[in-house]
Amino acid sequence: MKKHEIGVYYFPNYHLDQRNEKWHGRGWTEWELVKRAEPKYPGHYQPRVPSDGFEDESDPSVMEKKIRMAHDSGITSFIYDWYWYNDGPYLNGALERGFLEAQNTNDLKFALMWANHDWVDIHPATKCGEHSVLKQGVVTPEAFESMCRYIIENYFTRENYWRVDGGLYFSIYMPTNLAAGFGGIKNARKMLDKFRKMTAEAGLGKLHLNVIIWGKQILPGEKPIEDINLFTEQMGFDSITTYVWAHQYMPSDRLVIDYNEMAEVCTGLYGELSEKYKLPYYPNVTVGWDSSPRTIQSDIFEVSDYPFFPIVENNTPENFKKALEKARDYMDGADKKILTVNAWNEWTEGSYLEPDKKYGMGYLDAIREVFGSNE
Repeated sequence: MKKHEIGVYYFPNYHLDQRNEKWHGRGWTEWELVKRAEPKYPGHYQPRVPSDGFEDESDPSVMEKKIRMAHDSGITSFIYDWYWYNDGPYLNGALERGFLEAQNTNDLKFALMWANHDWVDIHPATKCGEHSVLKQGVVTPEAFESMCRYIIENYFTRENYWRVDGGLYFSIYMPTNLAAGFGGIKNARKMLDKFRKMTAEAGLGKLHLNVIIWGKQILPGEKPIEDINLFTEQMGFDSITTYVWAHQYMPSDRLVIDYNEMAEVCTGLYGELSEKYKLPYYPNVTVGWDSSPRTIQSDIFEVSDYPFFPIVENNTPENFKKALEKARDYMDGADKKILTVNAWNEWTEGSYLEPDKKYGMGYLDAIREVFGSNE
């Protein structure tokens, strides 16, 4: 067993999905935004082109290659951004048709991060900042119970579902939406306890409930939690982590931020946050940030609301490796040696480990060099 566990977020919007085709037209995937991205200033690295082209992640043979690259680089699990609304799932094809049907699926663990935020029309976004809500992230208790049954039957029974301290790892992106949908924190706690009970009654043991905590709003509708320790205690969570550094540091006074500046701030928060939170805190390392592909390319790109955010430059594999080394040094002194990484394939937010035409395998090599392979 590896000394450190490396859980990498996976954003599954690069395969055909019926909702997307309804909203954007037949054959649409988020690759369309990647292909159309334009430089916003001299030297700006856009468009970013994957080394292997614009592949269909729901194809098992394509996913087998991704699993092999991740495994050989020392990654231990994919944490899928996973969507479930009142009328059911969204973007589940990459996981169900791709990952779980791949012949080498058991070479990598997987887990879910329920991305229970509003799905807003930002693909691409206008400069005005007024985006229609296509799907509400708040769900009813009935929809939540249906979701729990689906997860238990289709994912928790898999031998390669990731467990932390023996519990099935399930992360929640926007915990405030639980309270909003269920009529308050007390009722939300009851629903989470019911999820635990359903899991146990299915003979699958414990549930490990992780919560994403962040400060700066990114997506429309995100709301910070004032007293995190009180909130997590009332909700009954087991651990805390971060999704992306942009939630912690994103100056709004300039167009370009240096990666080393962002890394210094965010890796420097590890000790502070672990002392601040009563629950175990799992640090995060982010590959980069550039959400300009999610904007209408003909609009003037000025810093304002998401996705018109500053662009992170100088996020070379070498500088990414330095951030990983700081995370490793922190974890070596911590009880839980778990790291989350953003991300495997956030191409339209400029944060991806997958090989591209500029750096090739550089980011994946950095993980292997710092944490070792899985062999």
